[in-house]
Amino acid sequence: GEDVKPFTPEKTKEIVMSLQQPAVFCSMAGDWPALRWNVKYLSAVLEGKTIQFRLGLKTVDLVPQFETSCSYVEATLEEFLAWTCGQPSCLSGPFSCYDYSKFWAYADYKYIARIFEDKPEIFQDVRWSDFGFPGRSGKESTLWIGSEGANTPCHLDSYGCNLVLQVQGRKRWHLFPPGDTRFLYPTRIPYEESSIFSKVNIANPDLKRFPEFRNSTAHVVTLSPGQVLLVPRHWWHYVESIDPVTVSINSWIELDADHEARVEEAITRMLVCAIKSAENPSDGDLWLNPTEAEATSHEINLQYLNKAVSAYLKCQETSVSGQARSSSTGAEQRTNASCKRKRREVGCEPEGCTLLTQECDFPTPKAQELQKIPFGPHLIQVLPQSHKTSVMGAGAVESDGRDLLHENEGEHFGKLQCKWQRWLTSNDRETAAHQTDSDCSPCTSQTALSTNDLLDCLVNPRVVSLVAQLLLERARV
Repeated sequence: GEDVKPFTPEKTKEIVMSLQQPAVFCSMAGDWPALRWNVKYLSAVLEGKTIQFRLGLKTVDLVPQFETSCSYVEATLEEFLAWTCGQPSCLSGPFSCYDYSKFWAYADYKYIARIFEDKPEIFQDVRWSDFGFPGRSGKESTLWIGSEGANTPCHLDSYGCNLVLQVQGRKRWHLFPPGDTRFLYPTRIPYEESSIFSKVNIANPDLKRFPEFRNSTAHVVTLSPGQVLLVPRHWWHYVESIDPVTVSINSWIELDADHEARVEEAITRMLVCAIKSAENPSDGDLWLNPTEAEATSHEINLQYLNKAVSAYLKCQETSVSGQARSSSTGAEQRTNASCKRKRREVGCEPEGCTLLTQECDFPTPKAQELQKIPFGPHLIQVLPQSHKTSVMGAGAVESDGRDLLHENEGEHFGKLQCKWQRWLTSNDRETAAHQTDSDCSPCTSQTALSTNDLLDCLVNPRVVSLVAQLLLERARV
């Protein structure tokens, strides 16, 4: 018979949908056929089919190694395996150009539905139904294959929560709670829908440039084969392969909050594309992540925003009327879950993306309805690496910005504009520069602000969240 699970599917789903901290499920996937998916097995299944690998340097810099600074090759898993085993270069194909002692390789974010499209029977090897999501299989999952040192820059996912099954080798996860966002210096450059990157290289943080990172609290766990990690919504994560070869499978679980997140993502896309597209393309700024094929037009982005707002309002109406459907049924809804990061790659264009029109998914149980989380040998908490005392200034009070508005703001802006015009056209530039420097700190006067600096402020998650709320209030009228 099959292994007896420590939790029923219903109980497991309740834990997944309610737990707001990372945890590792043990003994839940021991009988999954997917556990045989080591690289050698997958190589035989793919029968020489090539996939794309991302290659990065093993040397650790102060700057995160974003995908825009990596190299890419198309290779077979046989060639990848030969390269990791140190076999002759004639067997490692395109990897022969990269010294294994200096580079790592990552075949990341591979949709199982796409790479095994001619072998659909393999989808059933992945059984997310054991976690309370009947019908969800490998078809709604992604595959990650890496060598030692392969890593993903620290980021958070805008949509859903994440379930990750470790198949081969071990991976180390560094996780940070949503409350640490400001300590991680979020940025949308490189831009990728649904991924907010950190400017900090978690493996080698530049504390002079990012001093607030000291206040962050890392939750670190090493995931071993057979274990399943739950990454709750909006938890930051930096992931690294620590064994010669690693294989993992993940699936994103849709949440009610995704509807508002899509509005926020639509706002971000519109701002980033509009501002960055206005720059001189000859500057060579690789602001689009390789997962984003091109910068979408303002018209398409506006259409995307309107559909996201409409879907959110529809969800609210449905929720109020008590007619929200359960997300555990419907193949179309499950397939839409894969439209998470590479929306354009899987043919889900803004004009017809059904992901934006689905109704409320996975209603989260109310706190009072939840039983105590059954932590123990079968559900292990990922605890903070160290407990830090956060020192807050007595005068640190958040403002909604209303105190910055003036009754005669139009007149004030007009006067301010005139002052700037006079300053810019002044012949006495040295005097103006002297006045400016006297009002600024030495560091500020020596640093020229860039478009990306402005964008980091405009599309900061806190700012975009406020804009989305204001926009949705306007749409309700």
